[in-house]
Amino acid sequence: MKKWEENVRRVIPYTPGEQPKGKKLIKLNTNENPYPPSPGVAEVLQRFSADNLRLYPDPEAGELVHALAEHYGLSDDQVFAGVGSDDVLALSFLTFFNAQEEILFPDITYSFYDVWASLYRIPYRTPALDDRFLIRPEDYLQKNGGIIFPNPNAPTGAVLPLADIRRILDANRDVVVIVDEAYIDFGGTSALPLIDEYDNLLVVQTFSKSRALAGLRIGYAFGNPTLIKYLQDVKYSFNSYTMNSITIQAGAAAVRDHAYYEETCRKIKETREWTKKELSRLGFSFPDSSANFIFASHREVPAQQLFTALRDAGILVRYFNRPRIDDHLRITIGTPEEMRAMIRFLEDYLSASR
Repeated sequence: MKKWEENVRRVIPYTPGEQPKGKKLIKLNTNENPYPPSPGVAEVLQRFSADNLRLYPDPEAGELVHALAEHYGLSDDQVFAGVGSDDVLALSFLTFFNAQEEILFPDITYSFYDVWASLYRIPYRTPALDDRFLIRPEDYLQKNGGIIFPNPNAPTGAVLPLADIRRILDANRDVVVIVDEAYIDFGGTSALPLIDEYDNLLVVQTFSKSRALAGLRIGYAFGNPTLIKYLQDVKYSFNSYTMNSITIQAGAAAVRDHAYYEETCRKIKETREWTKKELSRLGFSFPDSSANFIFASHREVPAQQLFTALRDAGILVRYFNRPRIDDHLRITIGTPEEMRAMIRFLEDYLSASR
């Protein structure tokens, strides 16, 4: 090691899902929306003047924040917008998790959490999910420096009832509790109504899944005005102009087209339920997913073998080579045509493997 490397902050980075280029594939590995974004987004892109790009964007992302506040029945000072929910969550770790005690998040969960904790040198502990891959609320009733968990959880898709979230909040009034709702639009009940009751609750959501805007990177958070102000202070101390002008306008247009959003979510949920039945018929088991993916394990064929066979056939799913989940595949819900193609392949492959 060179001398200057001794003072480098080194972490094991998050590994995103594969984004292949130039191949005709069925891409079911990164939980993207299989449908295009709202037509209103295309209209924004068509009418946007390139001359506007010489100007800095609105640092407050005011148009987008106001559209979100109006849509959810909040005031603007209860909403924070960031460059994807990853940006919002990373800033939240930096802002709120500064106690000496360990923060808590599940052992099987979004794998960016431990990366941020390591990056910011935040001590953490990971209570284990139960044998059905469910969060046990009693594990979060102990002393801690903050709590974060996804709901529905990732990569399992299991949802925590609002009553259990309230139980966790009641026991943790002195620390910030973050509920990461990246997949809430596909099932479960949002914790958003609780932000007026619990001043330490931050609810984080994203445009990447239900609004089909993963390529624009829009995330947002709901909380009481004091929490939001703390987040803004850290953001402005880091980079004032984080969201570009096109994204602000396009995001606002997507929020306003509520009918399109509802229709897209409905189609994905219907395809998910069909896929559950077909996978069960083929010998797979999985937690009852409330997200836009299914976390499946076959009773006979190892997950890694299936992952490789699917990939060779041009069908990408996600495989995690980690303890407790190394015999599961996370399968994103695509279009009905894509899911039928995957089921046909699995039928043939499993039949030939017997």
